[in-house]
Amino acid sequence: MGFAEKSCVDFVSVLASKDPVPGGGGASALVGAIGTALGNMVGSLTVGKKKYAGVEADIIRLKKESDRLQGDFLALVQRDAEVFEPLSKAYGLPKETEAEKAEKTRIMEAALKEACSVPLEIMKKCGEAIKVIEEFAAKGSRLAISDAGVGVLFCKAALAGASLNVYINTAAMTDRSYAEDINRQTNALLAEYEALADKIFKGVKDQLK
Repeated sequence: MGFAEKSCVDFVSVLASKDPVPGGGGASALVGAIGTALGNMVGSLTVGKKKYAGVEADIIRLKKESDRLQGDFLALVQRDAEVFEPLSKAYGLPKETEAEKAEKTRIMEAALKEACSVPLEIMKKCGEAIKVIEEFAAKGSRLAISDAGVGVLFCKAALAGASLNVYINTAAMTDRSYAEDINRQTNALLAEYEALADKIFKGVKDQLK
């Protein structure tokens, strides 16, 4: 059974244990899925309402995008665990001789790059989700506007959480050019989508106060 298929109770229990996976990356992906689903709920409460007939086609499109993103996030919960396993094993490789050191460095570098790829992908999905929720907040039912606000806050948290899993891996890389390029991508995603999420959340909050 994949981690995304566990009950909430079981997932939280294993997350709190000493088991190396799931960790912050998988948890971020799950939070992203939940945030996206909250935006999707706004759409579900909007479709079919006469008051919103003019935006129904947009809402249906957004719901399809949300369905896709939810599936992507849940797949990334499992994928994050899969890419961490080789890295955790690499840390335990022997380094007594020069040959062992060189081999460990080679294996570690490949594992670090693979381990970076998943949280970076989670961040990209969070950016997509935040833009979808922006539309839900603007066009969806006013009765569910708070759910759009909670959803975008969750996606922002998932974005920031995944970034830490990128940084901890790039910090250990010997290929500094590669690491700096990944960090630049991460920084750009944070700069763009944290600001957008804050704007959306403030807009929702201002409507409710």
